[in-house]
Amino acid sequence: MTDSLPGSPSGPAGGPGRRLRVLAAMSGGVDSAVAAARAVDAGHEVTGVHLALSANPKSFRTGARGCCTVEDSRDARRAADVIGIPFYVWDLAERFRQDVVEDFIAEYREGRTPNPCLRCNEKIKFAALLDKALALGFDAVCTGHYATVVRTPEGHRELHRSADLGKDQSYVLGVLDERQLAHAMFPLGDTRATKEEIRAEAERRGLAVARKPDSHDICFIADGDTQGFLAGHLGSAEGDILDEEGRKVGTHSGAHGFTIGQRRGLRIGHPAPDGKPRYVLDISPVTNTVTVGPAEALDVVALTAIRPRWCGAAPTGPGRYTAQLRAHGGETPVTAEPDGDTLRVGFAEPVRGVAPGQAIVLYDGTRVVGSATIAATERAGAPVG
Repeated sequence: MTDSLPGSPSGPAGGPGRRLRVLAAMSGGVDSAVAAARAVDAGHEVTGVHLALSANPKSFRTGARGCCTVEDSRDARRAADVIGIPFYVWDLAERFRQDVVEDFIAEYREGRTPNPCLRCNEKIKFAALLDKALALGFDAVCTGHYATVVRTPEGHRELHRSADLGKDQSYVLGVLDERQLAHAMFPLGDTRATKEEIRAEAERRGLAVARKPDSHDICFIADGDTQGFLAGHLGSAEGDILDEEGRKVGTHSGAHGFTIGQRRGLRIGHPAPDGKPRYVLDISPVTNTVTVGPAEALDVVALTAIRPRWCGAAPTGPGRYTAQLRAHGGETPVTAEPDGDTLRVGFAEPVRGVAPGQAIVLYDGTRVVGSATIAATERAGAPVG
């Protein structure tokens, strides 16, 4: 394998020493600003763009914790001015509403737990944005993600973990296919610099975002209250909380307010017979019920996932990999076998906190094999939807 050069995509447009037309997606944060500056340092012709993702930006988070605010747009513009590159704001609010916000609400309505950041990367940054960039004659889209694109001796493009595993963001990029990777540029992925060193670099460059806090939470939920956001869109409907035997142990105001593995906020009036904590085991939007039980009942031994997306050629049979089940989670050994539009995964050891709607991303060493959306899990041989 041959690592791509920092600042150069490993696609047909990219190659050592070639000057590229690069569209830098600038969120208004420090990572995307430094990534854009490094692309300029690499000799590319860079244009900055900030994505306006809300028709009413004040409905999104204000302050420094979001990534879609009026303040972020201004911060991105100031960074582009300092770097010395052209800057534009592109309105993708309607596409974002349809593909990310409405998808998020619909998934919770069906009792699933989606990852909106992963969906945004798939549908917005590397679909809508990339397609528009290519149509305008750009060679690549540059972002501040911590991941690495590698070109093999055969000319294929692969997505790999960041050089600094502590900052790796390949999980939320696992939806990218080889065509998209051929036009993706991640200038921070090859660096082992700490976040403080990235901030120090931003300060040396005169970027005012050097000390801006990292974004957290879901950008389109203005106050960070996910349950309140869902209740506002899905309404409140009282339902039962049941134990594993189907006995009523409490009530709730909406099944959408729960996630698999949740322990806190269950508001069950009396403890379990053994005195141990209870966790959410299942969510049924059809009956508006939530089932709770002991921690060991969360052990998942296998799952079925749908809509696989492969970062290169799809596997042709069963294989051994490691899997990551959440953005900041660790890896676990698995066996996986694709079957058309589904993926069957078995775990070497039981895992917990696995919910339909989440993404599972497969790795072969540091290489991202692909991702899929969890549709159903199996616990002790019994399927749980």
